[in-house]
Amino acid sequence: MSDRTAPRRTAVVVGGGMTGMLAAAVLAEHADVTIVERDLLPDGPQPRKGLPQARHAHLFWSGGVKALEEILPDITDRLVDRGARRARIMTDLVSRAPSGQWFRRFSQSRHTMLQGSRDLLDATIRADVLPDRRITLLQQTELLGLEGSADRVTGVRIREADAERTLPADLVIDASGRASRAAHWLRDLGLPPVQERTVDPGIGYASRIYRPPAGVVDYPIVNVQAEPQGNPAQGGVIVPIEGGRWLVTLSGSRGGQPTSNNDEFVPFALKLAHPIIGELLSRAEPETDVVTTRSTANKRRYYEKAVRWPEGFAVLGDAVAGYNPIYGHGMSAAAQSVLALRGVLREHELTAPGTAQRIQKTAARPVDNAWNLAVGQDVFRPGASEQPPTRLEKTLAAFVDKAADAGSRNPRAMRILLDVMSMEKHPTRLFGPDMLALVYLGRKKPRLSGPPLTEKEAAVVTTGD
Repeated sequence: MSDRTAPRRTAVVVGGGMTGMLAAAVLAEHADVTIVERDLLPDGPQPRKGLPQARHAHLFWSGGVKALEEILPDITDRLVDRGARRARIMTDLVSRAPSGQWFRRFSQSRHTMLQGSRDLLDATIRADVLPDRRITLLQQTELLGLEGSADRVTGVRIREADAERTLPADLVIDASGRASRAAHWLRDLGLPPVQERTVDPGIGYASRIYRPPAGVVDYPIVNVQAEPQGNPAQGGVIVPIEGGRWLVTLSGSRGGQPTSNNDEFVPFALKLAHPIIGELLSRAEPETDVVTTRSTANKRRYYEKAVRWPEGFAVLGDAVAGYNPIYGHGMSAAAQSVLALRGVLREHELTAPGTAQRIQKTAARPVDNAWNLAVGQDVFRPGASEQPPTRLEKTLAAFVDKAADAGSRNPRAMRILLDVMSMEKHPTRLFGPDMLALVYLGRKKPRLSGPPLTEKEAAVVTTGD
């Protein structure tokens, strides 16, 4: 009998962002992993060229936080130690619904949101993942295509500096984000085109970091959501982040997008459906110039529905679906997709027939949840999609409006709505008998006349102290 041990499996992850790092951590349980990243990743929480959206507000809903914790235990404690905050949803949040009502705040909350800059999140995850000796990072490396055939992917072709070479792999995971070229790589292998759908509401974003007024600490998130019937639809959010700063993101649809002009930032905020964000910024000190982006379309690639799928390849994160950032579900859906990857690999051998397709189908479930929540609103914007809203989208959008109204006036309805919005429950939870009763028959308090601020918080708006 031979005493030789079987060689370790090999895996390649395309993309060194959050999804790629989490996928590498999961894969390292089963294989030696190489991450192929086009950028030069910063040593700490700094911006990088390949992730321009990082400069806008990011929120990690509780369903995503739980997935993140399962993949990297105690990671949220390390993030908080570095300045991130655990925000109790509807306790540490002042929010105006798209339909115009203000949500009441809870004295206790069962949903938690992780808030901080995207740069801090990515840097902390990198610091957790990269010391693993089973993981190798190739930076400033371009992926040229897949190796193999329509039946099995056997590796990738890469370019480092001026040299090209092949990296063999038992499994390749594409986590390269919105700019993914997976559809082209698959066609190059002889596979048929994958079904895609784009819903582009034409939302533009402008963000700026501020220092809050002197003496202001632990201020809540302030969110004025855009009204769907408004044309243009405009909104904004103040997210307290590490360093005692405020990350402020303003948004507007076609014909009303915010600009990169520093002098126009506060006036834009003052003209929202409620001026609270502009009033707070009028007393705050800007720390950066305004940055803008227009790459906000919802784009879905239905890889899980492909008639033919090669062994040894799967796609995760924004490479499967990118969402309008206003809903804040992208990171949570990505973390849940990586958790789905872990579940499949713990039950099936990495190289077993059908494993790659199982990964793709399982990872699509949280993607579907986030997609339905985002598109259910955006598809109704003028010029958003060549395909009209589906019956499901119409039904979900109409009911979400009713559920939001009920949630603003009934705490029980709000908790059920948050179960879904936090990505802890499937959207069908909204149609449970208890929620239907609360929406159509339940007792409801009167709508609030203004933002539910404490006396101390209100003083910041009116006096700046």
